[in-house]
Amino acid sequence: MMDVAPSMECIGLIAGNGIYPETFAAAARRVGVKRLVAAAFENETKHELTEKMDAVGWFRVGQLGKMIQFFKAQGVTQAVMVGQIAPKNLFDLRPDMRTLLMMARLKQRNAETLFGGIADELAKDGITLLPATTFLGDLMPEAGLVAGPKIKERRWEDARYGMRIAKESSRLDIGQTVVVKKGTVLAVEAFEGTNEAVKRGGMLGRGDATMVKVSKPRQDMRFDVPVVGPDTIQTAAEAGVNVIAVEAGKTLILGWDEVVARCERLKVTLVAVGGI
Repeated sequence: MMDVAPSMECIGLIAGNGIYPETFAAAARRVGVKRLVAAAFENETKHELTEKMDAVGWFRVGQLGKMIQFFKAQGVTQAVMVGQIAPKNLFDLRPDMRTLLMMARLKQRNAETLFGGIADELAKDGITLLPATTFLGDLMPEAGLVAGPKIKERRWEDARYGMRIAKESSRLDIGQTVVVKKGTVLAVEAFEGTNEAVKRGGMLGRGDATMVKVSKPRQDMRFDVPVVGPDTIQTAAEAGVNVIAVEAGKTLILGWDEVVARCERLKVTLVAVGGI
């Protein structure tokens, strides 16, 4: 996949849930992008995003044909996927004909292959899918302490151990998050999603567990980039997880100031681990 310079004229957002879409919109405006067009999804995208866009179309998950028609009508030739679509909605969609044909060509059906199929369909209509980290490089921390209290070497060891386990789990397409304590794996993320895995692991860790989140070994940076936000810190704290380790240079921290504030208030340490 060739690197393509982002357009300063118009970019389309395939906007999922959370604060990712508005974070991208703010960064795009700061660098001078003139026009932002969002494809939003019922029961996923925040309605407040409308105020930050020049045009918005609302769709059901699975209406790929209509979404592409909308982008073309708006003159979109580049788009970016920002914000998650809940896994249950990906697999409980009511697909249109274009989505059905795309899915029929997939040998496997998981988030990565579905998003990859969407990227291929966009390309057929002259729409290039940009990396999900476009304009957001300053939100991807390098190795070291990011926020919260300093931790002892024992917890750094757990973070590095968890990284190795999570890399293998993600390589097998199981999940990108694990919870560990003193060299023992307490929980591995699967279809239930990150939050449920963290809750399960935190319960077993009894207030002293480490959550580890990584990118896939061959991560397609156009979608499914690891993200930590304020809700991640809150969920971890409530679950009894007091250290969160992410992969340095490959994880987006959304709502950075609020993440730092919550780490301080809730005594949760956020670190970035390199050399994985």
